[in-house]
Amino acid sequence: MSTDRRRLRLGFAGTPEFSVPALDALADVHDICAVFTQPDRPAGRGQPLHASPVKLRALEHGFAVHQPVNFKSPQLVQLLRDLRLDALVVVAYGLILPPAALECPRFGCINIHASLLPRWRGAAPIQRALLAGDAATGVTIMRMEAGLDTGPMLAMQALDIGARDTAKSLHDRLAALGAELVCATLAGLADGAVSAVPQPAEGVTYAEKILKSEALIDWSQDAVQVGRRVRAFNPWPVAETRLGGAQLRIWDAEIHDSDPAGVEERPAAAVPGSVLAATQDGIDVECGRGVLRILRLQLAGRKALAARDFIRGQPLSGARFATA
Repeated sequence: MSTDRRRLRLGFAGTPEFSVPALDALADVHDICAVFTQPDRPAGRGQPLHASPVKLRALEHGFAVHQPVNFKSPQLVQLLRDLRLDALVVVAYGLILPPAALECPRFGCINIHASLLPRWRGAAPIQRALLAGDAATGVTIMRMEAGLDTGPMLAMQALDIGARDTAKSLHDRLAALGAELVCATLAGLADGAVSAVPQPAEGVTYAEKILKSEALIDWSQDAVQVGRRVRAFNPWPVAETRLGGAQLRIWDAEIHDSDPAGVEERPAAAVPGSVLAATQDGIDVECGRGVLRILRLQLAGRKALAARDFIRGQPLSGARFATA
């Protein structure tokens, strides 16, 4: 048995890919006694059952995996007590832990949340930060309590949001940051160097779950808003519009500040959704204010293409994308 007092007995609760970097990082320095993840779900053609990314990685490490439908069972709470955990690290688990479970570990249940709390409590902090045009986000390590992301904070670190960041790129950067920060926080708890601080009462916002219906673009919006939607919904549910009644998904775009390529003067009668130009540089589309340049797009049933390749097989002269 290790004599390192900073080597802790941990449980881990997580489900999606965002949780995996933290599990890997913790496995290198602590003893993972049990991993909790959501039950296998049907997915894909034929709907076979698929294990979560956390389950797959936990099995690679050789950890014991538990997949309860919920945490209401007294037997599960008793399991947590019997494990004599120093902490249960929770990362995008997706199930509610009852108060009895939150009280079991010595240091409590420690959550990695992908925002600078109290901003963007809730299910979709990464996408909501992008949609709102936030200049920065970050990771908060907090001790969980019964409220939704209301617990006291143990650590926080900010991360700038780049002009080209998508939900995917930001997800990956925040997952790596969360893994690093939770390891440092647990070391501080073991040393007695970290203490919890209540969240500020001001600045609370909620990151509601993303709905697929939000992906349909309204071209009457400002180009900046449409551009944020494209970035926030990559890789899911992917911003989309309609071209001749067919679904057209937009994977990548940027704000076009100057006159559209190949157009000396924008048509006075151009309406939102109108294609102003389609060149090797991109597809320029009129918005309620400003122009969005589409860089990568995908027709239903086809693969995603760069704009220059798309227009070879799909002329867009005079085309208009449907507005939501």
